Order: sequence, then structure tokens, then C-alpha cells
Amino acid sequence: MKSAQQQKLKLVLPKGSLQEATLTLFRHAGFEISAVARSYFISIDDPAIEAVMLRAQEIPRYVEMGAFDVGISGKDWIMENKARVVEVSELIYAKQGLRPVKIVLAVPENSPVKSVRDLQGKRIATELVTVTRGYLKKHGVTAEVEFSYGATEIKAGQLVDAIVEITETGSTLFSHHLRIVDVVMESTPRLIANRQAWQNRWKREKIENLALLLEGALVGERKVGLKMNVRKNALAGLLEILPAMKKPTISQLTDPDWCALETIVDREQAKELIPRLKKLGAQGIVEYPLHKVIY
Repeated sequence: MKSAQQQKLKLVLPKGSLQEATLTLFRHAGFEISAVARSYFISIDDPAIEAVMLRAQEIPRYVEMGAFDVGISGKDWIMENKARVVEVSELIYAKQGLRPVKIVLAVPENSPVKSVRDLQGKRIATELVTVTRGYLKKHGVTAEVEFSYGATEIKAGQLVDAIVEITETGSTLFSHHLRIVDVVMESTPRLIANRQAWQNRWKREKIENLALLLEGALVGERKVGLKMNVRKNALAGLLEILPAMKKPTISQLTDPDWCALETIVDREQAKELIPRLKKLGAQGIVEYPLHKVIY
């Protein structure tokens, strides 16, 4: 049996649209990580991790097979592969932001199709054949679903009646003059583990630690730290408007009439909160980024 020092965790990350966002997430989680030029191998500063990149579509299947111990892929591709894996953690991020993507049913702008029921007997193109068939079955619709090898948007109205496609903002669909009829599902990346690897004590702890750091990095992306100085006689007014994860940290300054206050707030709140804090007497206000926040 291998010692902990000899064991390796085989990690697979998504290549393509999620690649840069995933590598950035790992960097914020504390790893020095980079894709090796013209290669599927990844350089990572943890000697106990061997990392490669594959298309997200394939990752659930290979994790289930045991080719990899752990990986990141979308919930949509887990469902499409019907992969029997352990979903360790939901990681809410996408190519362009910290949000889910949508798998949508879309048709040309001038199509008479108003709902999924109007596609009875029609033809649909998609990469997500299994997901689409399940969606149609749920709505009692029988239609021909064909696998699309790419360029799915241009097929709608020309080669097929509708498409089911992944979108983050909808801009690509709109640029192809397509109209969204329905949202089939929302999807987020998941940290998934092979079932046998999950039963290995060393690998499970390694995977759980990885999940903790990645989740903390995502929370950190949504938060900022604020610190400021305030007169004690103005402190009560500030505390009334100041959100905090628990309670703000308050420290005595050398001047007995003043204290220092530090807290964590949502990034989106900061731009509205800072002017209000200033009006209530806060001085020396500093906003700073957070790489990780662990609850």
C-alpha cells in the first residue's frame, strides 16, 4: 500500500470555454497553476496532484470510469453522461461571471413555435441529446433529436426546427436571430469524484480540502473587506447600516475618542455603502479584495 507521500490525486479540469475561469479560480484558491503550452497537461504547485485538461463533455464519464479521481464539469454534462459520480461541491461560476448558465430551447425569431408542445413531430439539434429527450418526455412531446457537432445556432430554421443550446448571456443566440422558447435547465460546474476514490481516506480528505479552498475562493470573489476609523460617538449610527458576516471587528485606537472598525460586505454593496459611511463620520475608509472567505 502506498504511503500518503507516494499517493497522487488525479485531477481533470475543463478545457475550452471554462478553462481560464477555472484556472483563475484555482489561483484565487491559493494554487500556482497554469496550462502547459500546446499540451493537455497542467502545471500545479502541489506535488500530490497530477492535473490534465479535457473537454467538459467527457469529464464525467472518465471520472466515473476511474481514469481520474476528481474533476470539474457542468451539471448538464453529468446528466448527459448519466455519470454515477460523487458530487462533492457546486461551484457557481461561468466563463463571464459568477452565475449559472442556462440550457435553452431556441427557435428562429419568425418561427411559429411558441412552446415546447409546438415541436411535436419536429426536429431538434443539440449536443445534449439525453437531456433534451428527457425534457421532451417530461412535456409529453415526441420529436426527433439529433446530435450536433457544433455550429448549432446556424442550423435552426435551416436544417432543424429548433435547437437546445447552452447560453450564459443569450447574446450569441440573439446575434443569430434566435428566440428563446423555454429554459430546459440551469447548470453550474460541480467538483465531482470517482466513487472508489471517495472511499479512499487520503484521497477523500484531499478532495474535501480542495473543495473547501475552491468554495472559499468563490465566496471571496463576491465579497470585499472594509476598514475605517470612526469617532466613538458616531459608532452606533455606523453599526445600524453596516452589514457583516458575523459582527464587525472594533479596535481601540491610541486616541481614546476613536476606534477602528473592520468588516466584510458583498462587493455590490460597497459602492453604495462607502458614501453613506463617509456621511456618518467614517474616515480613512479602505476597501480591499479577498481571495478566500471560509465560513
